[in-house]
Amino acid sequence: MSVKKNDIVRLKITSTTAEGNGVGKTEDGMTVFVPLTVPGEEIEARIIKAKKTYAIGKLESILSPSPYRIEADCPNFSKCGGCAWRHITYEAECKIKTEKVFDAVTRIGKIKNPAFSPIITSDNISRYRNKAQLPIGDDEQGNIQMGFYAFHSHRIIDCDDCILQPELFSKVIEITREFILKSENDIYNEANSKGRLRHLCIRYGEISDELMVCYVVNGSGLKQEELLVSMLKSGLPNLKTVIINSNSEKTNVILGPKNRVIYGSGFITDTLCGLKFKISPFSFWQVNRKQAEKLYSKAKEYANLQSDEILLDLYCGTGTIGLTMADCCKELIGVEIVEDAVKDAIENAEINNIDNARFICSDAPLAAEKLKKEGLKPDVVILDPPRKGCGKELVDTIAEMSPDRVVYISCDPATLARDLAYFEINNYSVKEITPCDMFSRTAHIETVVLMTKE
Repeated sequence: MSVKKNDIVRLKITSTTAEGNGVGKTEDGMTVFVPLTVPGEEIEARIIKAKKTYAIGKLESILSPSPYRIEADCPNFSKCGGCAWRHITYEAECKIKTEKVFDAVTRIGKIKNPAFSPIITSDNISRYRNKAQLPIGDDEQGNIQMGFYAFHSHRIIDCDDCILQPELFSKVIEITREFILKSENDIYNEANSKGRLRHLCIRYGEISDELMVCYVVNGSGLKQEELLVSMLKSGLPNLKTVIINSNSEKTNVILGPKNRVIYGSGFITDTLCGLKFKISPFSFWQVNRKQAEKLYSKAKEYANLQSDEILLDLYCGTGTIGLTMADCCKELIGVEIVEDAVKDAIENAEINNIDNARFICSDAPLAAEKLKKEGLKPDVVILDPPRKGCGKELVDTIAEMSPDRVVYISCDPATLARDLAYFEINNYSVKEITPCDMFSRTAHIETVVLMTKE
């Protein structure tokens, strides 16, 4: 008999989804997804949504808790859409993430007996993020709301201190709230596209100790910008720059196309793998610097570059991955579709006196096809695509270039697995897979894979 809304069902949680929800089955085989549960637990759940093939439940009681269950350390956990694993031990989190990658590459990618290296764990599972993008709104009473969206919604969960972010960010939030009240800047309303303040964006250089504060506005500026700068400078000794970003579009994209610097240089700097990088509001920069160094170190080990070899870095962003390997190869060629990122990559090469690198502004498949026609024969290809992965067209083009080694860095196990299958069809075999926990306490997992040509 199918379940219906408000039914109480007893479940054994056997696995988790990509978003971190527990999965169990009713006696008649209906799959039920239940947030805040842990594999191995027996629970009772109230059905809040019932479909033909699945249902969504809300945890009512835990009949048999998992030994990995712990008390959540954040008052906003279960409300905010950020963290997925604050209610289990870090050991269990890493085990679940490893299984997630293994399941994808074997089930979706059909990779047989893949060689797995142990997951690269994080030394810090709190306060590791160097970037925040906080929506600004107000509630029905007109109180300022600033924090994070609830899961799968645009409802703001007010939050003064996220445990994933430096305590310094809480001071920026406090000053911003005070400024809004003093200056009477109105807040953007998504429903009617009226109002001014949309987002607060913060970036921090962990090594440089430099702070960037950026306000996204519907229009060209804010009332009393001089007061804003004065308040930020007074409360934040390491403030490097303050920027106004204009975004008047009806869009979910946070940053608009234009920045205006109202204090400082317009950028901050930080260090990664011994190299110095310039970071602007548009720059791609790993939010967990220490883990990025571990991830890039593993990618460099897999690349195993020699002094006479050519490295092709596709989806290169601001050049961080390729530039950290440039000292080991004859030539680095980076490809990135975002024009501002390419400009940053060129400048980052100059800052670090790297003269064997060139960067191309182009879509990765188009650039790869063009380079192939030019006769380029890279020895190693580095891939770090967005969540959608590479796709068959790009994989085929890379295979036609015939590099000896391909190193694939992925933020989505499912699209990674699909692309690994495409590479196997093109006679590239998976030699080793290493998960890397870049985003502790969230459901996200990075993976780095070494493939060699057979």
